[in-house]
Amino acid sequence: MAESNNGGDKLFIEHPRLIKHGSRWELLVDGRPYLILGGELQNSSMSSARYMDTVWENIAKLGVNTVLGPVSWEDVEPEEGRFDFTELDAVLASARAHGFRIVLIWFGSFKNGMSSYTPSWVKTNPQRFPRMETRNSEGDLEISSVISILHDECVQADAKAFARLMQHLKTTDIERTVIMVQVENEVGLLGDSRDRSQKAEHVFGSPVPKALLEFLRNAWPSLRPELKSKLSKFERSTDNFIHDISDTRAWKDTFGESIYTDEIFMAYHYTLYVEKVTAAGRQAYDIPLFTNVWLPKPGSTSSNDGIVSGGGKPGEYPSGGAVSRVLDIWHAFAPTLDFISPDIYIPDYSGICSVYCHGGQALFIPEQHRDEYDARRIWEALGRFGAIGASPFGIDTLDVETAGLRAHYELLNSVSSHIMKARLEPDSITGFFFDEIDANGTDPTPPLIRTLGSYELRISRASVFGQKGPGCGIVIALDQDRFLLIGAGYNIEFKSRVPSSIFTGILRFDEKSVVDEMGTLRTERRFNGDETRSGKWVNMPNKNPDLGGWIPISIPARTMIAEVVVYTLTEENLGSR
Repeated sequence: MAESNNGGDKLFIEHPRLIKHGSRWELLVDGRPYLILGGELQNSSMSSARYMDTVWENIAKLGVNTVLGPVSWEDVEPEEGRFDFTELDAVLASARAHGFRIVLIWFGSFKNGMSSYTPSWVKTNPQRFPRMETRNSEGDLEISSVISILHDECVQADAKAFARLMQHLKTTDIERTVIMVQVENEVGLLGDSRDRSQKAEHVFGSPVPKALLEFLRNAWPSLRPELKSKLSKFERSTDNFIHDISDTRAWKDTFGESIYTDEIFMAYHYTLYVEKVTAAGRQAYDIPLFTNVWLPKPGSTSSNDGIVSGGGKPGEYPSGGAVSRVLDIWHAFAPTLDFISPDIYIPDYSGICSVYCHGGQALFIPEQHRDEYDARRIWEALGRFGAIGASPFGIDTLDVETAGLRAHYELLNSVSSHIMKARLEPDSITGFFFDEIDANGTDPTPPLIRTLGSYELRISRASVFGQKGPGCGIVIALDQDRFLLIGAGYNIEFKSRVPSSIFTGILRFDEKSVVDEMGTLRTERRFNGDETRSGKWVNMPNKNPDLGGWIPISIPARTMIAEVVVYTLTEENLGSR
């Protein structure tokens, strides 16, 4: 622990911070690398310390080390200028006593595209805190529940409250229980592609800000294709991308008239709003700050009644949020955010992870499903994409006894030191998962080919005589020919990448277990014969492999940790034959 007395009465503990090693990020807590095995609470849980005292024990049983929970503007500033952090302080003290770290979620102006967590003195004063307006399916103008992103009174009040929260944490959370803070939650406008209020119409009809035009011009080669595809009019007008930034054309005249021009307009202004709030907090207390994103679901027409996820068009999902199409704009105009995180409730988990590594930013998944299906995906996020952590939602109402997440977190926690060390060299680690085979026998996850060091790895489902099952894991190259295997339900064949190699085999395959908190490994059994197909491959079985009514040569998983040493032969090794 990086700490000192610093000449005073209070112990100084280093602030949580992010550092970058090459292309990978590392979160430091108490001066040491930290892997977030998180869980997000239901929305109202942290409003009551008394309620939280009833769930901490069960959350701990799930293997969670970090809890994500909201602190709302309406709770901490019930009257303008009067701040009350009593309940929050009690929750943090209880979390600390139970050994948890906390990622706070600031429910300020926006939560899931709404402004439901603003204080009553904001909600009831629309003249001072104006609302956005939308057009319904009949074309009629309606006032929304969302406060305007174009009026200074709104953002100034939010920024002031957020700064007070951060200052309070800096002063009172001397043990650094809070390790990061999420700024707002899933911002964007639902119900329309953009704000139709009088103020918004005026801004939309005014010249596009020069800063945005200059950014698009200068960053054009590296912009995401999804954004460029919606800027064809801008592209054609740039004369080989050299745009006259003294242009005085309005938004639709610059970018064309479409819902995607509306989305770009909203994204730019939401970004400026969130940046002002974030910067105010950062000035008060410098710890990692991020925001999250409600992701669209291509091809869908519903956003699950506007409360969860999905939607195929801006307005069906929150228009202006940092979806992939406008992610470059968010990166450019919200520089105080350390990273932007996806809430992944759609099928393409791997693709989303890849998108939100864009621009070299840190990856963190603050929300996802809490079932076994999504728990497997955490292995790929950590091992392949270098995520600093993940956090299934609704952790406090999950049945501990039946939760599949528990076994995943227990195993990941036991080997976290090995994972964090390996991630400093991205070419030495990979993660993956295999889902259940479809009812019609179709395999949704074909074998994977991954490269670690001087070997090509063919990773497939664990070998059994019967029905092959799901699986997930992380493989780490410990040195040139030695690999650490973690997880269950997979099989690996190694192939040397040395051009002169004519044979690759298994020299040693040992079951391992973790014997202490440092992750020290002890050999339990030496595997050979049936467990390696006599040196052909290594098998990391499931706990209950399907024997297919045949000879029981498939053993069940036990520690789910193993070390393998591989060797290769070349023509030179064989000599004359």
